[in-house]
Amino acid sequence: MELKKILGITFLSGVILFSGTLSSVNASKMTVKNLTKNDLPNVKILATGGTIAGSSESSTDTTGYESGALDIKTIIKTVPQLKKVANVSGEQIVNIGSQNMSNSILLKLAKRINTLLASKDVDGIVVTHGSDTLEETAYFLDLVVKSEKPVVVVGSMRPATAISADGPLNLYNAVKVASTKEARNKGVLVTLNDRIGAARYITKTHTTAADTFKSPEQGYVGEIAGDKVLFYNEPTRKHTTQSVFDVSKFDKLPQVDIIYGYQNDSRYFYDTAVKSGAKGIIVAGAGNGLLSDAALAGARDAVKKEVVITRSSRVGSGVVTHEESDDKDKFVTSDSLNPQKARILLMLALTKTKDPKKIQEYFNEY
Repeated sequence: MELKKILGITFLSGVILFSGTLSSVNASKMTVKNLTKNDLPNVKILATGGTIAGSSESSTDTTGYESGALDIKTIIKTVPQLKKVANVSGEQIVNIGSQNMSNSILLKLAKRINTLLASKDVDGIVVTHGSDTLEETAYFLDLVVKSEKPVVVVGSMRPATAISADGPLNLYNAVKVASTKEARNKGVLVTLNDRIGAARYITKTHTTAADTFKSPEQGYVGEIAGDKVLFYNEPTRKHTTQSVFDVSKFDKLPQVDIIYGYQNDSRYFYDTAVKSGAKGIIVAGAGNGLLSDAALAGARDAVKKEVVITRSSRVGSGVVTHEESDDKDKFVTSDSLNPQKARILLMLALTKTKDPKKIQEYFNEY
């Protein structure tokens, strides 16, 4: 009886009766094991496919592989070290190459993340994603996730079957970042190649290199070094819980197209976009977001049909400055957002208003 009393109080608090015999050594081991597991954060991995789930018959094939060939359970098994970092579970949202990421999938993903993060049983989210449009999904989530808990988007540049595949370590690092308290309230983060980037600033800069994701102007927010997660900077633009955008009741988003500017371009792209139902057009203009005379005529006529025109730049970095002519033409400028991210913000802005002045405020704030 005395032994049971000691066990009940010391090792299994609240337990009065035991069925059968139990040694103090076994009870102690069981409690330590449970405490260790319970002390780890709970991280949910939501998989969408991409290169990180890619497969090829050749271990040297880094370009001709099949994206999204592996499911998330298989991927998790290849990184057993995750068990030491967090209580990890996986869920397959879709399994596609990210070039096929659609608005409907974005909405499904965002709603699922918000549902999971509202639970006390989930401490952080990792999203596996193809690298080609990863930055767009990350920025979309940055604007619509309604939680301070960490959300980390991760991918890879080499398929799982390749020599020196980068996916396993990238995933391990992403789970580590999502497990840290320091990652809270920093907006959606992107982790590849030992770097941590803010969704607002990170972009893909190289077609195939492993170090493709960079923040050319604003820099990274942190890095993973020596198995430690280190943060150095904070995103300054509004995100997540500070955002006014809420997609919980939407099953579709306004159509926004991107038109690329080039020498000898014409207005017919603008006319076609309007006829096809575009509610907004992002112009990937030359230099500081400039349009040719022909393109400018098409853009001005689009505005007359209540289509919001936003000037961005094809250059890749730098701010598109807002000029007096923009106010006259009722154009919006994208600040430092590249065309693909400007499209994301304009889609969400159009769920709130068609007023270019108000939409300009969104581009200045987010």
